[in-house]
Amino acid sequence: MDEKKIALLIDSDNISAKYLSGILDELTQYGVTTYRRIYGDFTSPSNARWSERLLEKSITPIQQFSNTTGKNSTDSALIIDAMDLLYQADVDIFCIVSSDSDFTRLASRLRESGRMIIGMGEKKTPDSFRAACTVFTELENLLENDAAAHGMTREAILADIINIITKNDNRGKPTGSGEIGSKLQNKYPDFDIRTFGYSQLSKFLEDLPGISLKKENSTLTVSLKSQGSEAVSIENDIVEIVRRQSPKPMALATLGQQIRKRHRDFNVKLYGYSQLYKFIDSIPELTVSGDKTDRRVMLKDSKAKKKA
Repeated sequence: MDEKKIALLIDSDNISAKYLSGILDELTQYGVTTYRRIYGDFTSPSNARWSERLLEKSITPIQQFSNTTGKNSTDSALIIDAMDLLYQADVDIFCIVSSDSDFTRLASRLRESGRMIIGMGEKKTPDSFRAACTVFTELENLLENDAAAHGMTREAILADIINIITKNDNRGKPTGSGEIGSKLQNKYPDFDIRTFGYSQLSKFLEDLPGISLKKENSTLTVSLKSQGSEAVSIENDIVEIVRRQSPKPMALATLGQQIRKRHRDFNVKLYGYSQLYKFIDSIPELTVSGDKTDRRVMLKDSKAKKKA
């Protein structure tokens, strides 16, 4: 199979030359970088480092004199070249390297034409440009692993994974790790496992609480662990917390905070419930009253005493 042809277009106005090697290395997983162009004023001292690297990495500079036409000339030149390449060249993938939201519409237009769009930019890159790309990679991740996720917490990702597995379980369908990766990428165009300090999705999944991986031949399936004794332990702790405040009812939000103090990785969806109050209400010793704005939890025997 022929390798995909990539057009790499770099906006030098807000991207440092220190990322160049990482950018080129990253693109090797997608195909061959046929077109390599960078846009900016290379007579400016601020672009001196870029000027040193261009010949070394065979990057074609597209000169734009900022002292006469301003920053927008760089954006315009990149956009015009991208559209020319779309209609006149054999390009499968466009890689736009910029932290500027000005390229949002360009990315959307190229994607509408059936091309894959790889966006690369720093953490400051606006969400609009990230979302317009098929895949978005934070440049900081190409320098070093960053354990702090930008806009995506481990808890949010775990909740998404649980939802994917649960929906498949309800349909009697197994969940593959490839499906997990694909659906996370669709929801978060800038999802990159290196943001969480991992080089492989499988290693990340292995370390998530409540998630189990099983390999059969070359297929890796993902499922929810059976909670078993852990569920009993958590239920006992919950009853104990509520009993300590009995006969006074406890606010559901307060109870939730205390549960997570004892069980940091507690996630109600791992127990088959979509909401905390449903899980609490399933515990034989407890009952939940009130509406969604003010739910209260109490012991069932306390409720009986109150009525008496």
